[in-house]
Amino acid sequence: MSHRVLALILAGGKGTRLEPLTRDRAKPAVPFGGAYRIIDFTLSNCLNSGLRKILVLTQYKAASLDRHMNVGWKFLCRELDEYIDILPPQQRIDENWYQGTADAVYQNIYSIEKTHTDYVLILSGDHIYKMDYADLIRDHIESGADATVGCIPVPLAEGTQFGVMQIDATRRVIQFREKPSDPDAMPDDATRCLASMGIYVFSTNFLFDQLCRDATDPQSQHDFGKNILPQLLGSHLVRAYPFRDKNSGQMSYWRDVGTLDSFYEANMDLISVAPELNLYDKTWNIRTYQPQEPPPKFVFAQMDGPSPRIGQAVDSLVCSGSIISGGTVRRSVLGFNVRVNSWANVEDSILFDGVQIGRHAQVRRAIIDKRVHVPEGMQIGYDLDQDRARGFTVSENGIVVIGKADGSHPLED
Repeated sequence: MSHRVLALILAGGKGTRLEPLTRDRAKPAVPFGGAYRIIDFTLSNCLNSGLRKILVLTQYKAASLDRHMNVGWKFLCRELDEYIDILPPQQRIDENWYQGTADAVYQNIYSIEKTHTDYVLILSGDHIYKMDYADLIRDHIESGADATVGCIPVPLAEGTQFGVMQIDATRRVIQFREKPSDPDAMPDDATRCLASMGIYVFSTNFLFDQLCRDATDPQSQHDFGKNILPQLLGSHLVRAYPFRDKNSGQMSYWRDVGTLDSFYEANMDLISVAPELNLYDKTWNIRTYQPQEPPPKFVFAQMDGPSPRIGQAVDSLVCSGSIISGGTVRRSVLGFNVRVNSWANVEDSILFDGVQIGRHAQVRRAIIDKRVHVPEGMQIGYDLDQDRARGFTVSENGIVVIGKADGSHPLED
Protein backbone atom coordinates (compact mmCIF):
# COMPACT_ATOMS: atom_id res chain seq x y z
CA MET A 1 0.00 0.00 0.00
CA SER A 2 1.21 3.52 -0.74
CA HIS A 3 0.08 4.83 2.65
CA ARG A 4 1.78 3.78 5.84
CA VAL A 5 -0.75 1.66 7.71
CA LEU A 6 -0.42 -0.28 10.97
CA ALA A 7 -2.75 -3.24 11.52
CA LEU A 8 -3.60 -3.67 15.19
CA ILE A 9 -5.24 -7.00 16.04
CA LEU A 10 -7.10 -7.29 19.34
CA ALA A 11 -6.59 -10.89 20.46
CA GLY A 12 -7.08 -10.76 24.20
CA GLY A 13 -10.70 -11.80 24.63
CA LYS A 14 -11.64 -14.44 27.20
CA GLY A 15 -14.21 -16.12 24.95
CA THR A 16 -16.25 -17.35 27.91
CA ARG A 17 -19.17 -18.40 25.64
CA LEU A 18 -16.82 -20.86 23.91
CA GLU A 19 -15.87 -22.74 27.06
CA PRO A 20 -14.59 -25.43 27.46
CA LEU A 21 -12.71 -24.74 24.18
CA THR A 22 -11.34 -21.53 25.75
CA ARG A 23 -10.61 -23.05 29.15
CA ASP A 24 -6.89 -23.20 28.39
CA ARG A 25 -6.50 -20.86 25.40
CA ALA A 26 -7.53 -17.44 24.13
CA LYS A 27 -10.45 -17.36 21.69
CA PRO A 28 -8.26 -16.39 18.66
CA ALA A 29 -6.14 -19.52 19.31
CA VAL A 30 -9.07 -21.97 19.12
CA PRO A 31 -8.52 -24.46 16.25
CA PHE A 32 -10.82 -24.02 13.27
CA GLY A 33 -11.37 -25.96 10.06
CA GLY A 34 -8.99 -28.72 11.11
CA ALA A 35 -5.73 -27.07 10.07
CA TYR A 36 -6.16 -23.47 11.25
CA ARG A 37 -6.57 -21.24 14.27
CA ILE A 38 -9.23 -18.53 14.28
CA ILE A 39 -6.65 -15.72 14.20
CA ASP A 40 -5.13 -17.10 10.97
CA PHE A 41 -7.99 -15.58 8.97
CA THR A 42 -7.39 -12.01 10.17
CA LEU A 43 -3.62 -12.36 9.77
CA SER A 44 -4.00 -13.82 6.26
CA ASN A 45 -6.33 -10.96 5.33
CA CYS A 46 -3.61 -8.52 6.38
CA LEU A 47 -0.96 -10.17 4.22
CA ASN A 48 -3.29 -10.55 1.23
CA SER A 49 -4.21 -6.86 1.59
CA GLY A 50 -0.57 -5.78 1.43
CA LEU A 51 -0.25 -4.94 5.14
CA ARG A 52 3.15 -5.84 6.57
CA LYS A 53 3.20 -3.94 9.89
CA ILE A 54 1.09 -5.90 12.34
CA LEU A 55 0.82 -5.75 16.13
CA VAL A 56 -1.17 -8.42 17.99
CA LEU A 57 -2.42 -7.40 21.44
CA THR A 58 -2.83 -10.40 23.76
CA GLN A 59 -4.07 -10.72 27.32
CA TYR A 60 -5.87 -13.79 28.70
CA LYS A 61 -4.48 -17.34 28.39
CA ALA A 62 -2.07 -16.27 25.67
CA ALA A 63 0.50 -19.11 25.85
CA SER A 64 -1.14 -21.21 23.10
CA LEU A 65 -1.57 -18.14 20.87
CA ASP A 66 2.03 -17.03 21.46
CA ARG A 67 3.31 -20.47 20.52
CA HIS A 68 1.23 -20.58 17.34
CA MET A 69 2.38 -17.12 16.30
CA ASN A 70 6.03 -17.90 16.93
CA VAL A 71 6.07 -21.12 14.91
CA GLY A 72 3.75 -20.04 12.11
CA TRP A 73 3.94 -16.27 11.69
CA LYS A 74 7.57 -15.19 12.13
CA PHE A 75 8.58 -15.02 8.48
CA LEU A 76 8.40 -11.30 7.65
CA CYS A 77 11.65 -9.40 7.15
CA ARG A 78 12.46 -6.99 9.97
CA GLU A 79 15.20 -5.37 7.83
CA LEU A 80 12.45 -4.25 5.42
CA ASP A 81 10.39 -2.87 8.34
CA GLU A 82 7.92 -5.74 8.05
CA TYR A 83 6.82 -7.58 11.17
CA ILE A 84 4.11 -9.38 13.12
CA ASP A 85 4.81 -8.59 16.77
CA ILE A 86 2.98 -9.87 19.83
CA LEU A 87 2.34 -7.27 22.55
CA PRO A 88 1.32 -8.68 25.94
CA PRO A 89 -0.02 -6.21 28.54
CA GLN A 90 2.95 -4.08 29.60
CA GLN A 91 1.27 -1.80 32.17
CA ARG A 92 3.33 1.13 30.90
CA ILE A 93 0.50 3.58 31.63
CA ASP A 94 -1.24 2.03 34.64
CA GLU A 95 -1.31 -1.22 36.58
CA ASN A 96 -4.66 -2.50 35.32
CA TRP A 97 -5.48 -5.19 32.81
CA TYR A 98 -7.14 -3.82 29.68
CA GLN A 99 -10.49 -2.33 30.68
CA GLY A 100 -11.96 -2.36 27.17
CA THR A 101 -10.97 -2.36 23.51
CA ALA A 102 -10.06 1.33 23.52
CA ASP A 103 -8.03 0.95 26.71
CA ALA A 104 -6.10 -1.94 25.14
CA VAL A 105 -5.02 0.36 22.32
CA TYR A 106 -4.42 3.31 24.67
CA GLN A 107 -2.07 1.30 26.87
CA ASN A 108 0.01 0.55 23.75
CA ILE A 109 0.24 4.11 22.39
CA TYR A 110 4.01 4.07 22.95
CA SER A 111 4.43 1.00 20.70
CA ILE A 112 2.10 2.45 18.06
CA GLU A 113 4.03 5.74 17.99
CA LYS A 114 7.24 3.88 17.25
CA THR A 115 5.76 2.47 14.02
CA HIS A 116 5.60 5.97 12.42
CA THR A 117 2.45 5.11 10.47
CA ASP A 118 -0.25 7.46 9.13
CA TYR A 119 -3.27 5.23 9.70
CA VAL A 120 -4.24 2.54 12.19
CA LEU A 121 -6.51 -0.35 11.16
CA ILE A 122 -8.02 -1.95 14.26
CA LEU A 123 -9.16 -5.54 13.85
CA SER A 124 -10.58 -8.36 15.93
CA GLY A 125 -8.67 -11.63 16.00
CA ASP A 126 -11.71 -13.85 16.48
CA HIS A 127 -13.82 -13.67 13.32
CA ILE A 128 -13.88 -15.96 10.28
CA TYR A 129 -13.90 -14.17 6.91
CA LYS A 130 -11.84 -13.07 3.91
CA MET A 131 -11.61 -9.32 3.31
CA ASP A 132 -9.40 -6.95 1.32
CA TYR A 133 -8.60 -4.25 3.87
CA ALA A 134 -6.95 -2.13 1.17
CA ASP A 135 -10.40 -1.23 -0.22
CA LEU A 136 -11.59 -0.21 3.24
CA ILE A 137 -8.51 1.96 3.87
CA ARG A 138 -8.79 3.57 0.44
CA ASP A 139 -12.44 4.38 1.08
CA HIS A 140 -11.53 5.96 4.43
CA ILE A 141 -8.80 8.15 2.95
CA GLU A 142 -10.76 9.28 -0.11
CA SER A 143 -13.85 10.19 1.93
CA GLY A 144 -11.92 12.31 4.43
CA ALA A 145 -13.66 10.54 7.30
CA ASP A 146 -12.38 10.81 10.84
CA ALA A 147 -13.27 7.16 11.44
CA THR A 148 -14.57 4.37 9.25
CA VAL A 149 -16.37 1.28 10.57
CA GLY A 150 -16.66 -2.02 8.68
CA CYS A 151 -20.27 -3.22 8.78
CA ILE A 152 -22.48 -6.07 7.61
CA PRO A 153 -26.23 -6.82 7.86
CA VAL A 154 -27.17 -9.48 10.42
CA PRO A 155 -30.57 -10.91 11.42
CA LEU A 156 -32.38 -8.57 13.80
CA ALA A 157 -32.41 -11.16 16.60
CA GLU A 158 -28.60 -11.34 16.50
CA GLY A 159 -28.17 -7.57 16.78
CA THR A 160 -28.04 -7.79 20.56
CA GLN A 161 -24.55 -9.28 20.21
CA PHE A 162 -23.08 -6.46 18.08
CA GLY A 163 -22.67 -2.74 17.77
CA VAL A 164 -25.67 -1.66 15.69
CA MET A 165 -25.66 1.49 13.56
CA GLN A 166 -27.94 3.64 11.46
CA ILE A 167 -26.51 5.43 8.42
CA ASP A 168 -27.68 8.07 5.97
CA ALA A 169 -27.52 8.05 2.16
CA THR A 170 -23.83 9.07 2.19
CA ARG A 171 -22.94 6.21 4.58
CA ARG A 172 -22.43 8.63 7.43
CA VAL A 173 -23.13 6.93 10.77
CA ILE A 174 -25.89 8.83 12.57
CA GLN A 175 -26.47 6.36 15.40
CA PHE A 176 -24.30 3.69 17.04
CA ARG A 177 -25.46 1.50 19.92
CA GLU A 178 -23.36 -1.30 21.39
CA LYS A 179 -25.24 -4.58 21.95
CA PRO A 180 -28.70 -2.98 22.24
CA SER A 181 -31.57 -4.98 23.71
CA ASP A 182 -33.83 -3.60 20.92
CA PRO A 183 -31.75 -3.33 17.72
CA ASP A 184 -33.03 -0.91 15.08
CA ALA A 185 -33.81 -2.48 11.71
CA MET A 186 -32.32 -1.24 8.47
CA PRO A 187 -34.68 1.21 6.67
CA ASP A 188 -34.97 -1.07 3.63
CA ASP A 189 -35.02 -4.42 5.48
CA ALA A 190 -37.14 -4.91 8.59
CA THR A 191 -35.61 -8.34 9.24
CA ARG A 192 -31.98 -7.22 9.56
CA CYS A 193 -29.87 -4.57 11.26
CA LEU A 194 -26.51 -3.10 10.30
CA ALA A 195 -23.84 -4.53 12.61
CA SER A 196 -20.30 -3.40 13.27
CA MET A 197 -17.67 -5.98 12.35
CA GLY A 198 -15.28 -4.62 14.99
CA ILE A 199 -13.12 -3.16 12.20
CA TYR A 200 -12.11 0.49 12.49
CA VAL A 201 -9.80 2.83 10.55
CA PHE A 202 -8.43 6.05 12.09
CA SER A 203 -5.67 8.46 11.19
CA THR A 204 -3.03 7.82 13.83
CA ASN A 205 -2.95 11.27 15.41
CA PHE A 206 -6.74 11.54 15.54
CA LEU A 207 -6.89 8.13 17.22
CA PHE A 208 -4.37 9.22 19.84
CA ASP A 209 -6.40 12.33 20.61
CA GLN A 210 -9.58 10.32 21.12
CA LEU A 211 -7.88 7.66 23.25
CA CYS A 212 -6.28 10.25 25.52
CA ARG A 213 -9.59 12.09 25.92
CA ASP A 214 -11.40 8.84 26.73
CA ALA A 215 -8.73 7.71 29.20
CA THR A 216 -9.44 10.72 31.45
CA ASP A 217 -13.22 10.17 31.49
CA PRO A 218 -14.12 8.40 34.76
CA GLN A 219 -17.56 7.48 33.38
CA SER A 220 -16.19 5.69 30.32
CA GLN A 221 -15.87 1.94 29.93
CA HIS A 222 -12.98 2.65 27.51
CA ASP A 223 -14.49 0.71 24.64
CA PHE A 224 -14.68 1.66 20.95
CA GLY A 225 -18.27 0.53 20.48
CA LYS A 226 -19.62 1.80 23.81
CA ASN A 227 -17.73 5.07 24.12
CA ILE A 228 -15.33 6.23 21.40
CA LEU A 229 -17.60 5.93 18.34
CA PRO A 230 -20.91 7.14 19.85
CA GLN A 231 -19.21 10.27 21.19
CA LEU A 232 -17.76 11.12 17.77
CA LEU A 233 -21.06 11.11 15.89
CA GLY A 234 -22.17 14.66 16.61
CA SER A 235 -18.86 16.39 16.01
CA HIS A 236 -16.90 14.27 13.53
CA LEU A 237 -17.44 12.33 10.31
CA VAL A 238 -17.83 8.62 11.05
CA ARG A 239 -18.63 6.52 7.99
CA ALA A 240 -19.72 2.93 7.47
CA TYR A 241 -17.98 0.65 5.00
CA PRO A 242 -20.28 -2.16 3.80
CA PHE A 243 -18.53 -5.50 3.45
CA ARG A 244 -19.60 -6.85 0.07
CA ASP A 245 -18.17 -9.23 -2.50
CA LYS A 246 -16.20 -7.20 -5.03
CA ASN A 247 -17.54 -9.17 -7.99
CA SER A 248 -21.15 -9.92 -7.15
CA GLY A 249 -21.89 -7.01 -4.82
CA GLN A 250 -23.63 -9.46 -2.48
CA MET A 251 -23.01 -9.62 1.24
CA SER A 252 -19.73 -11.43 1.88
CA TYR A 253 -19.11 -14.31 4.26
CA TRP A 254 -18.38 -13.21 7.85
CA ARG A 255 -18.89 -15.23 11.00
CA ASP A 256 -18.54 -14.23 14.62
CA VAL A 257 -17.77 -17.63 16.15
CA GLY A 258 -18.41 -16.41 19.68
CA THR A 259 -20.70 -19.23 20.79
CA LEU A 260 -20.35 -23.00 20.64
CA ASP A 261 -23.23 -23.26 18.17
CA SER A 262 -21.90 -20.54 15.84
CA PHE A 263 -18.44 -22.12 16.01
CA TYR A 264 -19.90 -25.52 15.15
CA GLU A 265 -21.99 -24.14 12.26
CA ALA A 266 -19.03 -22.23 10.78
CA ASN A 267 -16.96 -25.42 10.75
CA MET A 268 -19.81 -27.36 9.19
CA ASP A 269 -20.06 -24.70 6.47
CA LEU A 270 -16.65 -25.84 5.23
CA ILE A 271 -17.67 -29.40 4.30
CA SER A 272 -20.39 -28.47 1.81
CA VAL A 273 -19.72 -29.08 -1.89
CA ALA A 274 -19.48 -25.34 -2.61
CA PRO A 275 -18.77 -23.65 0.74
CA GLU A 276 -19.34 -19.91 1.10
CA LEU A 277 -15.85 -19.67 2.57
CA ASN A 278 -13.53 -21.26 0.02
CA LEU A 279 -10.30 -22.46 1.64
CA TYR A 280 -9.02 -23.63 -1.75
CA ASP A 281 -8.98 -20.16 -3.37
CA LYS A 282 -5.39 -19.68 -4.56
CA THR A 283 -5.95 -15.96 -5.05
CA TRP A 284 -6.53 -15.50 -1.31
CA ASN A 285 -4.45 -18.01 0.62
CA ILE A 286 -5.15 -18.64 4.29
CA ARG A 287 -1.79 -19.23 5.97
CA THR A 288 -1.16 -21.17 9.15
CA TYR A 289 1.44 -23.35 10.83
CA GLN A 290 1.45 -26.84 9.29
CA PRO A 291 3.17 -29.53 11.37
CA GLN A 292 5.38 -32.03 9.57
CA GLU A 293 3.05 -35.02 9.51
CA PRO A 294 2.48 -37.84 6.99
CA PRO A 295 -0.55 -37.80 4.69
CA PRO A 296 -3.89 -38.97 6.08
CA LYS A 297 -4.50 -42.68 5.66
CA PHE A 298 -7.68 -44.72 5.15
CA VAL A 299 -7.24 -48.43 5.77
CA PHE A 300 -9.29 -51.65 5.69
CA ALA A 301 -11.84 -52.49 3.04
CA GLN A 302 -13.17 -55.75 4.39
CA MET A 303 -16.65 -56.01 2.91
CA ASP A 304 -17.33 -59.64 3.74
CA GLY A 305 -18.77 -61.01 6.95
CA PRO A 306 -21.65 -59.85 9.13
CA SER A 307 -19.82 -56.67 10.21
CA PRO A 308 -17.96 -54.93 7.35
CA ARG A 309 -14.78 -53.11 8.31
CA ILE A 310 -14.27 -50.09 6.08
CA GLY A 311 -11.99 -47.11 6.68
CA GLN A 312 -13.65 -44.17 4.96
CA ALA A 313 -14.45 -40.46 5.27
CA VAL A 314 -17.09 -38.73 3.14
CA ASP A 315 -18.15 -35.06 3.01
CA SER A 316 -15.35 -34.34 5.48
CA LEU A 317 -12.07 -32.50 6.01
CA VAL A 318 -9.22 -34.73 7.25
CA CYS A 319 -5.83 -33.29 8.17
CA SER A 320 -2.35 -34.78 7.93
CA GLY A 321 -1.29 -37.58 10.26
CA SER A 322 -4.85 -38.82 10.73
CA ILE A 323 -5.70 -42.49 10.25
CA ILE A 324 -9.21 -43.74 9.58
CA SER A 325 -8.52 -47.33 10.57
CA GLY A 326 -11.62 -49.32 9.72
CA GLY A 327 -14.03 -46.67 11.00
CA THR A 328 -16.45 -44.37 9.17
CA VAL A 329 -16.45 -40.58 9.21
CA ARG A 330 -19.29 -38.53 7.73
CA ARG A 331 -19.77 -34.75 7.50
CA SER A 332 -16.99 -34.04 9.97
CA VAL A 333 -13.82 -32.00 10.43
CA LEU A 334 -10.74 -33.87 11.71
CA GLY A 335 -7.56 -32.15 12.86
CA PHE A 336 -4.02 -33.51 12.81
CA ASN A 337 -3.17 -37.02 14.10
CA VAL A 338 -6.75 -38.11 14.74
CA ARG A 339 -7.39 -41.86 14.81
CA VAL A 340 -10.78 -43.46 14.21
CA ASN A 341 -10.57 -47.17 14.98
CA SER A 342 -12.43 -50.13 13.52
CA TRP A 343 -16.23 -50.13 13.44
CA ALA A 344 -16.34 -46.68 15.04
CA ASN A 345 -18.72 -44.12 13.57
CA VAL A 346 -18.21 -40.33 13.62
CA GLU A 347 -20.92 -38.07 12.18
CA ASP A 348 -21.45 -34.29 12.05
CA SER A 349 -18.56 -33.72 14.47
CA ILE A 350 -15.37 -31.73 14.94
CA LEU A 351 -12.34 -33.60 16.31
CA PHE A 352 -9.29 -31.57 17.28
CA ASP A 353 -5.67 -32.78 17.05
CA GLY A 354 -4.76 -36.10 18.61
CA VAL A 355 -8.31 -37.31 19.35
CA GLN A 356 -8.68 -41.09 19.37
CA ILE A 357 -11.99 -42.83 18.82
CA GLY A 358 -12.06 -46.39 20.12
CA ARG A 359 -13.51 -49.41 18.35
CA HIS A 360 -17.29 -49.51 18.01
CA ALA A 361 -17.59 -46.02 19.55
CA GLN A 362 -20.38 -43.79 18.21
CA VAL A 363 -19.95 -40.01 18.05
CA ARG A 364 -22.38 -37.53 16.52
CA ARG A 365 -22.93 -33.76 16.73
CA ALA A 366 -19.92 -33.28 18.98
CA ILE A 367 -16.85 -31.07 19.36
CA ILE A 368 -13.97 -32.95 20.97
CA ASP A 369 -10.87 -31.02 21.99
CA LYS A 370 -7.25 -32.13 21.73
CA ARG A 371 -5.95 -35.52 22.83
CA VAL A 372 -9.24 -36.86 24.21
CA HIS A 373 -9.50 -40.66 24.00
CA VAL A 374 -13.04 -41.95 23.52
CA PRO A 375 -13.06 -45.52 24.83
CA GLU A 376 -14.31 -48.57 22.99
CA GLY A 377 -18.06 -48.80 22.58
CA MET A 378 -18.86 -45.38 24.07
CA GLN A 379 -21.72 -43.30 22.65
CA ILE A 380 -21.50 -39.48 22.58
CA GLY A 381 -24.30 -37.27 21.31
CA TYR A 382 -27.04 -39.92 21.48
CA ASP A 383 -28.30 -39.33 25.05
CA LEU A 384 -27.76 -35.69 26.01
CA ASP A 385 -28.83 -36.21 29.63
CA GLN A 386 -26.22 -38.93 29.97
CA ASP A 387 -23.62 -36.65 28.34
CA ARG A 388 -24.42 -33.89 30.83
CA ALA A 389 -24.15 -36.39 33.70
CA ARG A 390 -20.66 -37.26 32.50
CA GLY A 391 -19.70 -33.60 32.89
CA PHE A 392 -19.73 -32.72 29.20
CA THR A 393 -21.00 -29.36 27.98
CA VAL A 394 -24.14 -29.41 25.83
CA SER A 395 -24.88 -26.30 23.76
CA GLU A 396 -28.32 -24.73 23.21
CA ASN A 397 -28.62 -26.61 19.92
CA GLY A 398 -27.59 -29.94 21.43
CA ILE A 399 -23.91 -30.04 20.43
CA VAL A 400 -21.85 -32.07 22.94
CA VAL A 401 -18.51 -30.43 23.75
CA ILE A 402 -15.65 -32.23 25.51
CA GLY A 403 -12.72 -30.16 26.79
CA LYS A 404 -9.05 -30.76 26.15
CA ALA A 405 -7.30 -33.75 27.76
CA ASP A 406 -3.90 -33.59 29.42
CA GLY A 407 -2.64 -36.81 27.84
CA SER A 408 -4.51 -39.17 30.15
CA HIS A 409 -7.76 -40.98 29.32
CA PRO A 410 -10.35 -38.74 31.03
CA LEU A 411 -13.38 -40.59 29.69
CA GLU A 412 -12.23 -43.92 31.10
CA ASP A 413 -12.15 -42.76 34.73
